Amino acid sequence: MGNIYLAHLMVMVVVVVFLGVFLPCLCQGDSDYDTTAVYVVTLRHAPVSHYYGELRREVNSFKDAAPAPGRTQFNKPRRYDNITKTDKRYGSYISQVHDSLLKKVLNGEKYLKLYSYHYLINGFAVLVTQKQAEKLSRSNEVSNVVLDFSVRTATTHTPQFLGLPQGAWFQEGGFETAGEGVVIGFVDTGIDPTHPSFGDSNSNHPYPVPGHFSGICEVTRDFPSGSCNRKLVGARHFAASAITRGIFNSTQDYASPFDGDGHGTHTAAVAAGNHGIPVIVAGHHFGNASGMAPRSHIAVYKALYKSFGGFAADVVAAIDQAAQDGVDIISLSITPNRRPPGVATFFNPIDMALLSAVKAGIFVVQAAGNTGPSPTSMFSFSPWIFTVGAASHDRVYSNSIFLGNNVTIPGAGLAPGTDESKLYKLIHAHHALSNDTTVADDMYVGECQDANKFNKDLIKGNLLMCSYSIRFVLGLSTIKRASETAKNLSAAGVVFYMDPYVIGFQLNPVAMKMPSIIIASTNDSKILMQYYNSSLEIDAVSKKIVKFGAVASICGGLKANYGSAAPKVMYYSARGPDPEDSLPHEADILKPNLLAPGSFIWAAWSSVAADSVEFLAGENFALMSGTSMAAPHVAGLAALIKQKFPSFSPAAIGSALSTTASLYDKSGGPIMAQRSYASPELNESPATPFDMGSGFVNASGALNPGLIFDSGYDDYMSFLCGINGSAPVVLNYTGQNCGLYNSTVYGPDLNLPSITISKLNQSRIVQRTVQNTAQNESYSVGWTAPYGVSLKVFPTHFSIGSGEKQILSVLLNATVNSSVSSFGRIGLFGNQGHVLNIPISIMVKISSNTTTS
Repeated sequence: MGNIYLAHLMVMVVVVVFLGVFLPCLCQGDSDYDTTAVYVVTLRHAPVSHYYGELRREVNSFKDAAPAPGRTQFNKPRRYDNITKTDKRYGSYISQVHDSLLKKVLNGEKYLKLYSYHYLINGFAVLVTQKQAEKLSRSNEVSNVVLDFSVRTATTHTPQFLGLPQGAWFQEGGFETAGEGVVIGFVDTGIDPTHPSFGDSNSNHPYPVPGHFSGICEVTRDFPSGSCNRKLVGARHFAASAITRGIFNSTQDYASPFDGDGHGTHTAAVAAGNHGIPVIVAGHHFGNASGMAPRSHIAVYKALYKSFGGFAADVVAAIDQAAQDGVDIISLSITPNRRPPGVATFFNPIDMALLSAVKAGIFVVQAAGNTGPSPTSMFSFSPWIFTVGAASHDRVYSNSIFLGNNVTIPGAGLAPGTDESKLYKLIHAHHALSNDTTVADDMYVGECQDANKFNKDLIKGNLLMCSYSIRFVLGLSTIKRASETAKNLSAAGVVFYMDPYVIGFQLNPVAMKMPSIIIASTNDSKILMQYYNSSLEIDAVSKKIVKFGAVASICGGLKANYGSAAPKVMYYSARGPDPEDSLPHEADILKPNLLAPGSFIWAAWSSVAADSVEFLAGENFALMSGTSMAAPHVAGLAALIKQKFPSFSPAAIGSALSTTASLYDKSGGPIMAQRSYASPELNESPATPFDMGSGFVNASGALNPGLIFDSGYDDYMSFLCGINGSAPVVLNYTGQNCGLYNSTVYGPDLNLPSITISKLNQSRIVQRTVQNTAQNESYSVGWTAPYGVSLKVFPTHFSIGSGEKQILSVLLNATVNSSVSSFGRIGLFGNQGHVLNIPISIMVKISSNTTTS
């Protein structure tokens, strides 16, 4: 979890379509045929959420009780709502139905049921053999059988960068009420409840637990009674699938909601952490932290673990429970590391469970994935999920080293500098070994992991040079141990140079207590080494070094600098077009939906998280990068929208975020996108909708969108039924017949705040319906057509009353033959100041004339 390459959740899918039922693709003998595995089984009967819609809960208090040794107890809120009681009875009934089915089909054979899902999907997770799974798949009551698959995990300044203090927070009464009454559910690695970012005593204002939430708080030895409060209102963990595999380490992974990794604590704090929490790391103060919605409530559903990641059966159980508890928003950092096979990428257990969550009124935010910058690298697929890419913000930490030959080399490192008035001798680790140590004895001694292997007299008062190799990236060597080595040897500081075999690795600034710098560029590291080697005096006879001539001073990197070239799309952020299948064909859906800050984000960290590449063990804050840092920014901002517009549907919240997004950086120029993994700063060009979606999130604008584009469950079902060959799969996943839906609805026909067409064959008319959430207003319509396309919108002017709807018809004609994607925009300009941006993306264009591009 230490770097952005591990900062997002990856899902490995190993299933194929077989006679309308998903079963594992395995070439194996009889012994493997009898090997047990976990399967997710879906039944044809609809789940609870399809009947009851949004949850309504009433929570009055938490009841704390001390846990018995070795047992998990729960803090349970009292329930009075009749619908809650009905749901509970129905859930128990469904569980009994699952048990009866297993007994009937497997008839005395051994099996182990792990979960009964009843709220978002009607099904269960069970440990059986492949032969038994095939028996289940042939049952008339069963619609779908899927082999469980593995998953793994995908601020102080960003509130200011997003304009929250004077904008969105100010509009709604300040940070002390921002997000109040809204519950955000996090499916992640858990939470550290002792962190001040999650306390409930920061304000004298009333802070009741929302009445619609009915979650519980597990109580264990490492998550004791009192861990939950009015801020952290629910906490559970899900690990049954992992436990059946024998890979769960209770010491390291914690059989409780406690976060042994740090990632879940970080994402929860980004979205909803308390306001004004001092960020102190390695003894340095880096400002005060705040979540986007600091007054919102947090519910944690731990389904991912430090040592192994997680499994889909546990993740689906977590999502199902979050919806049943009554969360308003679900924040996910889960993306597959390969595209789901079959008819379409949308058909996988997690996305289909989230479709039911959206039907229940829950806004779902998902990280785009850290698989950029290649086209079609997107790993969040479905139109009902709001997908967030990662962008930079304007704060940077820069460190540098000044050499005795008047050359200054930039580097990374949140560390103090050396004495400005003094130059210090540079001593390479290989040239400061103790008498009984040689490089031949320890080929990694240059990484400075053991002070006993060095000559203290030679290093004392000088700058120790250490190699930063791939072993640091893998966690085999650590900055902490190298710093301790330098400290024990009384060095004036430590200089890490990049090993030439570490190519393209992008390092986040690392907090260090003593003067230090990491030269992240291999080219700059060569410059340092050339200066160092050329300054050595070596005896011609003995070949021993008689003088170290290279000197330097470390300038320090504790002070933040602020620039105007932000935001920009980070190189790792996954890009569109959205793949519809594993080939891939492009879907007529815009992904990502939006950009948010995801680079160099300060937020809370678990107190027990281990040492890693970017921060030290035992610290309470960490600086992380990745799309999984961007997603909770949007989850928190969505809470502000939900607070202001409690009746908004998930699609309406997404529309408000999308149509108000910014297309420009702080300097007024276009948002740029990094195009290269290596040297990303040198390979940039203007971002397209496939890089940034609708643009960069505008927190204040999203609270006053004017018009919204709305969609619902029936629209998404019609879209799924419109996919060629999808009817049996839709029936398997939802239990609903496509004959009930309009199967001529395709991606461009969904009422999204964007228009995406993978293949424009001569001409097409698409329609969008907008609804006015503000006062009466008159709008004019303008547009910029994509290259190779003529575009007209009707009407070009309209007046719309509060609450009224207006249909817009968009006529697109291909004017050239081209397979190169081109982009345009439609703008809606209201006379009361509302401005809406609708991106247009056209891929293949087939014209009736012979012009070719």
